[in-house]
Amino acid sequence: MEYNTQNTHLNMPEYGRIIQRLVEHCKELSTKEERSEMAVAIVDFMGQRNPQLRDEENYKHKLWDHLFILANHDLDVDAPYPAPTIEELTEKPNKMEYPKLQGDFKFYGKSILQLIDKAIELDEGEEKEALIEVIANNMKKSYNVYNKEHVTDDVIFRHLKELSENRLDLTGIDSLEKSKLYHSGNRGNKNQNKNQNKKRRRNHKNKK
Repeated sequence: MEYNTQNTHLNMPEYGRIIQRLVEHCKELSTKEERSEMAVAIVDFMGQRNPQLRDEENYKHKLWDHLFILANHDLDVDAPYPAPTIEELTEKPNKMEYPKLQGDFKFYGKSILQLIDKAIELDEGEEKEALIEVIANNMKKSYNVYNKEHVTDDVIFRHLKELSENRLDLTGIDSLEKSKLYHSGNRGNKNQNKNQNKKRRRNHKNKK
């Protein structure tokens, strides 16, 4: 009877004992040509045993990397890809940066960040000022909806300044009501109300 404790260590248990033994036999072949031919056959077999890998990008490259890992990086064959080093496999990945939308900012959404980036790219002028005020107004709406409470404009201005890394600044305005956007919008509403009132008066006269 054969016990697992008597067998060699499985470097990648997901491939099983059969493939591990094939790799060990491949290492023992006398010529590089024979080893290379058998290595190709093993890689094909590994792909058949793990068909899910075919959905991954460069899956063939990954299979060859796995072959060298199974062989403890001691396999002299002609491979289509360079053998990975132990240092490469044990290298720690780069630390991922946290997204800007954390904590107090998570409810603003990615669309706000995209608008902020767009506003930063614009040259100074009325178009840029209008977009910044649109962003601030939408931030205020998002804040109020998410937190279910009223937020003061100075908080929105501070958040906008921080999200834009100090490149967009509305802190010089006391409130959004005093911005150009608000006034231009109010003028439009006033004109619309005037036109509606005139229309009502004409309809009333016609009825008489």
